[in-house]
Amino acid sequence: MAPTMADADTAAETEAALADSSAERRKARKAARAAVPPPERDQAYDHLSLDELRSMKAELQAEETRVSYWRRIVQARLDLVESQGVDGGEPVVKLREVLADAAGSHRRIQHLSVGQFDDVPPLPDLSELWARQIDPASKTKMAKLVKDLTAAEQKLSILRNELFRLVDGVTRELIARYREDPGLALAILPGDPMRLRT
Repeated sequence: MAPTMADADTAAETEAALADSSAERRKARKAARAAVPPPERDQAYDHLSLDELRSMKAELQAEETRVSYWRRIVQARLDLVESQGVDGGEPVVKLREVLADAAGSHRRIQHLSVGQFDDVPPLPDLSELWARQIDPASKTKMAKLVKDLTAAEQKLSILRNELFRLVDGVTRELIARYREDPGLALAILPGDPMRLRT
């Protein structure tokens, strides 16, 4: 049946209502952002140049990507062990090599961090945890594997949250500097003579 004039009117009214609702949400988000006080300079970063801050943020974000990847791997094996009660067979060598890099994560973040980092627990040996072969018939050993995988996932979550906090701190410092001197933002452009400004 062909649409009637009433159908067209209803559709138009619905579209207008959705547009109004979307506009209201944008307005609310804008008001919420305006209510947040702007970031202020943090003395902890005073010794760092603009380029050093940007490099720190990039390295912290790269570390967060690695930690998130390790966490997904650990979660995947934990899900497999818990749901099927079996180990997944021979470990994937490449993943074991990837997880071996986790040993240096704590050291790298301590090097990058300008604040407190001692509260973050060190990571276990994830490559050993991944490569550990367990006889599914041994309930005691299977329970130990689940316990160790769970503990590793929790520590990775803590580390990931700490990285979010560190990235947020550097980002706020960058924004504060840009607010002080908007011209600094131009230093991002390649070849810009203002890149030497700090």
